[in-house]
Amino acid sequence: MTTTYDKLFQLLGDLPTEGVTNVQLLDETMEDGYRLQTVLLELGFTERVSVWVALPVKLDGPYPLVIFNHSHGGNYTNGRNELVRSSSYLQQPSFAHTLTSMGYAVCCMDMRGFNERSGRTESELVKEMLWQGKVLWGTMLYDTRCLLDYMLSRSDIDAGRVATIGMSMGGLMAWWLAALDERINVVVDICGQVDAHTLISKRGLDHHGFYHYVPGLLKHFTTLEIQALIVPRPRLSLTGQHDRLCPMEGVQLLKEGLDQAYLAAGYPDNFQTIETTGGHMETVEMRTAWKQFLQRHL
Repeated sequence: MTTTYDKLFQLLGDLPTEGVTNVQLLDETMEDGYRLQTVLLELGFTERVSVWVALPVKLDGPYPLVIFNHSHGGNYTNGRNELVRSSSYLQQPSFAHTLTSMGYAVCCMDMRGFNERSGRTESELVKEMLWQGKVLWGTMLYDTRCLLDYMLSRSDIDAGRVATIGMSMGGLMAWWLAALDERINVVVDICGQVDAHTLISKRGLDHHGFYHYVPGLLKHFTTLEIQALIVPRPRLSLTGQHDRLCPMEGVQLLKEGLDQAYLAAGYPDNFQTIETTGGHMETVEMRTAWKQFLQRHL
């Protein structure tokens, strides 16, 4: 019998059966309050990708882990640099500095088409993968789950305390990853609460890149049905009131459905959604809210 998970993975295209096939520590430096490791991962014998792992200096492991998913922003040169250098629409200090100062290990990889994995445009990647029976979003999720595999294999990581967080594309990755992988205990999405049917009705499709569109998805699932797979794990969803990429009608629709789902599961306080001032950006209020949420649940 085909399960919900089986069907979702089918829609995500042909994916490698192998995970991380080789690991190499390339570098380790001392940054402002944390250690920064550069690790080369080989994924499925075909992809080699450098990832950053930031670790607290003043505490001993094993550390709770946060998977940081970088945003898109049309800036294909940034990628995982966002972890340590932030972006114009994110608060300072960086996520690496902030999360390690809270006692967490945090990691981030370049998504395909970004930074050290650039060289082909996003549209080229989508077109090539469609011809090959692959889906860009599916391969991005595969890569992130491989990163999680690697991090949980480390002796300095507490495999029972894992969160994921991201902004925009990174926020979409956060809730998709949690929906597909029960090893994620806590989810925070920033400006990534997008209901697909609302986006269509509001003519907002062109506000998002090609990466997120999964062929045939809406024939089988609503956005709410996918996000409901996270229940009852703690989740915080943060959205700006004037964010055109996350239409408020869709945010409210998902809030109502998830409130009911968490209530029915017996964990009504595990889902929170906050709408702040501003548009597609991380506000000071958001930064305060997600720090408190992680401290409470991770």
